[in-house]
Amino acid sequence: MPVIILILLLSACVSPAPRFMGAERRDLVLDGIRFVVFSNPTEAEVIRMGYLTRKDRDRVPELMVRAAEIASGCRVIPNSLRSRLPGDTGEARVELDCSG
Repeated sequence: MPVIILILLLSACVSPAPRFMGAERRDLVLDGIRFVVFSNPTEAEVIRMGYLTRKDRDRVPELMVRAAEIASGCRVIPNSLRSRLPGDTGEARVELDCSG
């Protein structure tokens, strides 16, 4: 039982990629999906929390862009959304234009 509790606690934690250590963190819920955004003046990392069915994942990239813009206060550079795994809707990075 203690092992299961430890696994659940660790799975609830989210941490940024090494290059986002020290970046500002914001938690948001958009259209019922929870996102964690780590941002700095030039880019943001967006992590989707929770499970979604394959059908529900189609809208996630657009929501990730919105989450990054809301969390950072900057505009996401068009077509800059990238994921470490093509088609992955769990994590993505975007480039930001914070020039105003």
